[in-house]
Amino acid sequence: MAIQRYRDEGVYGMCFRKSLSVLMLFVFVVSGGGLAFAASDALELLVPGELSVATEGTYPPFSMSDEKGQLSGLEIAVVKEICNRLGLTYKPVMIKWESILIGLFADKYDMISAAMDITEERQKSVVFSSGWLESGGALAVRQESPIKVVADIKGGTIGCLVASTWADIAETLGAKDVKLYKAEADALQDLNNGNIDAVITDAVAVAFAIKEANLPLRVVEERVSHIQKGLVFKPGKPNLVKAVNKALAEMGADGTYERLVREIIGINTWPEKPIETIFLK
Repeated sequence: MAIQRYRDEGVYGMCFRKSLSVLMLFVFVVSGGGLAFAASDALELLVPGELSVATEGTYPPFSMSDEKGQLSGLEIAVVKEICNRLGLTYKPVMIKWESILIGLFADKYDMISAAMDITEERQKSVVFSSGWLESGGALAVRQESPIKVVADIKGGTIGCLVASTWADIAETLGAKDVKLYKAEADALQDLNNGNIDAVITDAVAVAFAIKEANLPLRVVEERVSHIQKGLVFKPGKPNLVKAVNKALAEMGADGTYERLVREIIGINTWPEKPIETIFLK
């Protein structure tokens, strides 16, 4: 099964045309602890002075929206702070996960903030920022489940988000069946109802979901994978990527990042050694 949380191969493993980009002078002045850019079009933005960013708005705690449509979450807080440091206006674009890369290559927005794992395969098609969050895949089970370690799931039924990397991992664990869901909330509810044996999803996301919904579920301590997440760009925007990376590095160094994420999930997820950007030619 070649389904990945690009959420991926089946949908996005197509050969994207590499964009021709005009290399423009990137001038910045360090001012007041932030970055002030002499010309916003030097950042290869679709609209000068505005950073349009794709997000799902439905993947707590990375991105959430209330009944009034107000966005919050880890990625939202981090990107808003990046915009503050770059002197840009933040423009969120709500889009479903399965269409998010298609929109990026169609120039519907400048960047994707939706929580995407940095993988070697994805780095062949898109440009990632430096890693901005460290997490990993986790196995969620019912409180009374006999599953104590990852190996115990062999022969069971695992739920995963459609078009996600978790589906491939589930198969490597010896799952009897992999059931795919359009929303991870549906997978967790099916688990709670006893229809599946476990759910594989992001460790940060599932811990938050169980806590917020007060579900009778638990997370197996052993991880099924270790990953870093990156912001995503269409190739051909080196100045924008470098500016975002500089803002991220400053946030990690001055404590702003830790303050922002602790307010939401209570832990610091800054990578010990952030994965560095690989620019595509």
